[in-house]
Amino acid sequence: MEFLKEFSILYENLFAYQWQNWVMVVIGLVLIYLAIAKEMEPSLLLPMGFGTILVNFAASLPEEYVGPIEVLYNAGIANELFPLLLFIGIGAMIDFGPLLSNPKLMLFGAAAQFGIFFTLCMASIFFPDLDAASIAIIGAADGPTSIAVANELGSQYVGAITVAAYSYMALVPLIQPPVIKALTTKKERLIRMPYEQKSVSKLTRIMFPIVITIVVSAVIPEATALIGFLMFGNLIRECGVLDSLSETAQKVLANLVTILLGISVSLNMVGEQFLKLDTLLILGLGLIAFIVDTAGGVLFAKFLNLFLKKKINPMIGAAGISAFPMSGRIVHKMGLKEDPQNFLLMHSIGVNVSGQIASVIAGGIILNFFS
Repeated sequence: MEFLKEFSILYENLFAYQWQNWVMVVIGLVLIYLAIAKEMEPSLLLPMGFGTILVNFAASLPEEYVGPIEVLYNAGIANELFPLLLFIGIGAMIDFGPLLSNPKLMLFGAAAQFGIFFTLCMASIFFPDLDAASIAIIGAADGPTSIAVANELGSQYVGAITVAAYSYMALVPLIQPPVIKALTTKKERLIRMPYEQKSVSKLTRIMFPIVITIVVSAVIPEATALIGFLMFGNLIRECGVLDSLSETAQKVLANLVTILLGISVSLNMVGEQFLKLDTLLILGLGLIAFIVDTAGGVLFAKFLNLFLKKKINPMIGAAGISAFPMSGRIVHKMGLKEDPQNFLLMHSIGVNVSGQIASVIAGGIILNFFS
């Protein structure tokens, strides 16, 4: 009898899950597949996929149960700690040399953020203001910024926003080339931009993150944490006295925090919360944001060419999104495909790192208006 009682309890557990939980388990498996087989943002999608499986099997536990994933979420996502720590690692990876050699590239990073504000207008038709602002930040093409802003604004769609942001970042090689080709002519894609090597002094490299932090923080206080942690990471890289710490930030810290971030965010991917029409709409709006970002950078470059004697290859404008360094490399490869002697890498990377700064500033502007 005791055996039958225990068996009946197991039987009840098996059928205690809703169909949404099983669908989310499948989605978790798909994320794991994409991470391993397709190598799409594996450091994030794999822990996110596995965490999705865990939280949906834990859905049948009593409401008062506090599991380890919820503890991690409260410790690192609810207070924005994990995204900010990840910014230190990202900052340590970035070389602002190409941007400092040609500061006007910063304009393209700003132009490529147009998708954020375009998507904000569209999202506000379907969602409340705070959720619309959180969804719009997907256009920053920056996972940590998306998570930090959505969480700060208290959006109920943090999980969907995170999935959209990182999924489309991984799909940048598929999203950007068709948009770039649709907006440029063969002649424009063949424009050569010889790179003039300019030495950037060590003092300039050190002062750049400090000055950017002070200026941005003074103008947009809400962006202080985001820009500050990013620039602190870059200062560790450039100061020249913390090489071992810089290497740790780039590798150990960034990888560890990314794992914890992926698992923690999965707390918002419980079937009943995630499988809604709203989620599909968010994914659609996220795609629109990425497309408009790309188009904004390209069209801005084409506009400048109306007045410049020395023409700009408009493809580099597409690298103004924050998907570093993927977007810069895509533009470079497209340039080589059109003309094997056309090397756009340094220009596109310069635009790409400017997009990293611009996306953080855009996130601060969103917080300034809505927080």
